[in-house]
Amino acid sequence: MSTRTPEHPEPAASGTGPDAPMPEAATPQSGARPTWSALRRLLLRLHFYAGILIAPFVVIAALTGLVYVYTPQLEQVLYAEQLRVEPADGTVPLERQAAAAAGAHPDAELSAVRPAEAPDQSTRVLMNADGLPDGYRLAVFVDPHDGTVLGDLTSYGSSGSLPVRSWLAELHRGLHLGDAGRLYSELAASWLWVVALGGVVLWTTRRRRERRARRLLLPDSSATGRARTLSWHGSVGVWALAGLALVTATGLTWSQYAGGNISQIREALDWQTPSLSAADGAEHAAHGDHADHADHSGHEGSGVPSTDLDGALAAARSAGLDGPVEIGVPVAQGAPYTVAETVRSWPVQQDRVAVDAVDGAVVEELRFDDFPLMAKLSNWGIGFHMGLLFGLPNQLFLTALALSVLALVFWGYRMWWQRRPTRGGSFAVGRPVPRGTGRALPWWCAALLVACAVGVGVLVPVLGVSLLCFLAVDAVVGLLRRRRGRPHAPAARASS
Repeated sequence: MSTRTPEHPEPAASGTGPDAPMPEAATPQSGARPTWSALRRLLLRLHFYAGILIAPFVVIAALTGLVYVYTPQLEQVLYAEQLRVEPADGTVPLERQAAAAAGAHPDAELSAVRPAEAPDQSTRVLMNADGLPDGYRLAVFVDPHDGTVLGDLTSYGSSGSLPVRSWLAELHRGLHLGDAGRLYSELAASWLWVVALGGVVLWTTRRRRERRARRLLLPDSSATGRARTLSWHGSVGVWALAGLALVTATGLTWSQYAGGNISQIREALDWQTPSLSAADGAEHAAHGDHADHADHSGHEGSGVPSTDLDGALAAARSAGLDGPVEIGVPVAQGAPYTVAETVRSWPVQQDRVAVDAVDGAVVEELRFDDFPLMAKLSNWGIGFHMGLLFGLPNQLFLTALALSVLALVFWGYRMWWQRRPTRGGSFAVGRPVPRGTGRALPWWCAALLVACAVGVGVLVPVLGVSLLCFLAVDAVVGLLRRRRGRPHAPAARASS
């Protein structure tokens, strides 16, 4: 007598009819099914359904993310006329550059200035303008050597994304379909870590009798057919797990529903990114009193700004802020200038200072070194997710990760096809693990799984709702099959 086991299955491509179970569904013959065997079968069924149904969304996220990673280089090519100038000696004052931008757009309101950092770079003057969506500002580019206005583009967020990067970011996040479109990326991020972690558990337990790590980390070159595909799928999945988990975690922080829950947790635990209290207080007063924007004409007088943009920049440089910065103009009379470093690459430079608009003194400092650990991790994670943290190596790593995701999805679908029944001429695909795996679990184990699923579902609502949908669809399909008199095949078949 011989028995098929999960570690030594017969290739399903040989075919045993349309009701043949997948090879991993087999269990050793014993008086009682072990708890782990039942758990593994349940995990295999979840991995199968999630992989088949969620994979298309994961593919879209991987492809759009792959293109987005290289948007910094794309911006330099597409907007060279606005970003680059002829190098020359000397620069005109920032106040004059800002005045030139304001003259070109008299209906817009000055918001901030990003001074040129190199002789061949332009200065970016950021302005609030009517008709722009939330988070967007008008970026007016000025030649720092003579004050000539080079053109204008829209700029989004603290990263200063220009139109092509903003468009691709929205494509990646929500396919330009608004809040409804954001569900696709949240669905992909919610399930990606579940599928990846579950797949690694299945692969490592499948290989538990083979002591050599090579069998886990490298494909089996001697395998053929479905076993060869599974070998590539499993080994590449092990290598990609850490990167996929990090991309998922950082992606969920931006999501619509899970991101809201994560923000509440960070707020409750004081894990939020700190801000300058002087600037926050002044901005709150400005909104509360409906104050007009502060005058930047440089006139003397009590409470009237006498420090200009150049003075604020000089004060920030003396306080140790090096490299690219953004100078935020006062939001109300008596409010300070805010100067913030904008470097997200390693080492991250995110120091900030508040500069008194009257006497030009630094009145508050906020150093990145003093950020809470979780705020630093969030900052680093966002930079990594955007491909900015380590520059080109970061981009290449994310490229390899995206390509591995596409390959894993391809191999997953290929195994589904290779496991199809081959007897008969009708079209068929591979069957999932038969139902009933959950009933084989001890009550305490089933209760623990339900509690974990509820907890994760509350924290990541899209995952919870979609899991309920999977269960509902699966139950309906099972009911229809029973009514048609086609029950599932047994979990294993022994032959003698």
